[in-house]
This record gives sequence, structure tokens and C-alpha cells, in this order.
Amino acid sequence: MARTGVSGTGRAGGGGGTGRKGARRPELRLPPLEPYDGGALEPDGDYDGLEFRERDFAGQDGAGARFMDCALRGCALDETRLHHARILDSVLTGIRGVGTDLAESTLRDVELLDARLGGVQLHGSVLERVVIRGGKIDYLNLRTARLKDVVFEGCVLVEPDFGGARLERVEFVDCALRGVDFGAATLTDVDLRGAVSLEIARGVDRLRGAVVSTAQLLDLAPVLAAELGLRVEG
Repeated sequence: MARTGVSGTGRAGGGGGTGRKGARRPELRLPPLEPYDGGALEPDGDYDGLEFRERDFAGQDGAGARFMDCALRGCALDETRLHHARILDSVLTGIRGVGTDLAESTLRDVELLDARLGGVQLHGSVLERVVIRGGKIDYLNLRTARLKDVVFEGCVLVEPDFGGARLERVEFVDCALRGVDFGAATLTDVDLRGAVSLEIARGVDRLRGAVVSTAQLLDLAPVLAAELGLRVEG
């Protein structure tokens, strides 16, 4: 496991003179929202221009639902089934839950703020123009997902799994990456310089297409040497 504990630039979107393309962030302008006064989520439900505040959706089935121009604030999503959901032009603030199923979902122009999640399933999902800021996410499953223009900022990610995922213009800014798995992933214009800690459990050989700081490179040297079968003596 490679481990770095150096401060990065803390800036997103800058190429740093390397020709790297920075991530495009969502530009959200929510319309006036109506408070959600319905009951349980419904499979294939259509939710447009609604505010969900402090709702408990634990164990409910909203598979295939569409959320458009919505705000979810302080909602509980323990074991909530949102497989194949579409979350578009929306803000999710202070959501919490364990085992939330968002597999094969689409998140586009979304801000996820101060979340407390564990074991969230996003494998096979598509994330485009998404900002994940603050909070802590344990065991985030993004295997075979496609991430484009995604920014992780000021958050803690414990053992996130990007196995087989495609990451394009993804930035890690002032966040901690602990035990990250990049196995079989494809990285294009991925900026790791802003990570305040970087622990790579698997997939160090997949870092082609990423940029790291000089200090991070020095900390990665032992695991890179091991990957190459390079002996360092004396």
C-alpha cells in the first residue's frame, strides 16, 4: 500500500502547465422548489422540482426513479434501492445511509455535500459534472463506472473501489484517499496532486494518465519499484 501525507495544491481545474484538462463543475440554479409531501418512494417514480427534507427512505424501493431539479436535505437512505435511478441537476446535502443501492444509475450536474455513507453501490454508474464535497464515504463501490468531470473535494474516502472504471477529468482536492483500488481502471487527465493523503492498495500500475506531485511521487517510489520488480539496495 502506497501512502502519502502531503498537502496538494488545493486547486481544481488548473492544468498546471502540463496540458491537462481540468474538470468542468456543475452550474446549478435550482428553481423554486415544492416541498415533497408524498409517502414512500416509488419504482420508476418521476420527481421534478421537489425538496425532500429530513425524510426517512430507509429500505424503500425507488429503482428507476428520476429526480430532476430536486434537493434532498438530511435524508436517510439506509438500504434504499435506487438502482438505475437518474439524478439530474440536483443537490444532495447531508444525506446518510448504509448499503444505498445506486448501481447503474446516472448522476449528471449533481452536488453531493457533507454525505455520511457506507457501502454505497455505484458500480456501473455514469457520473458527469458531479462535485462530491465534504463528509465521509466508506467502501464506495464505483467498479466499472464512468466518471467524467468529477471533483472530490474536502471529503474522506475509505477504501473506494474504482476497479475497471473509466475516469476522465477527475480531480481530488483537499481530500483523503485511504486504501484506494485502481485495479484495471483507465485514467485520463486525473489530478491527484490535491489529495492530502493518498494510499493506493491496488492498481498503482494504472496511474498512467494521472498527475501527482513531486512529494507524492517520492512516497509512491517503493510501491512503484515493487510493481516494476526493481530492487533498491544500499
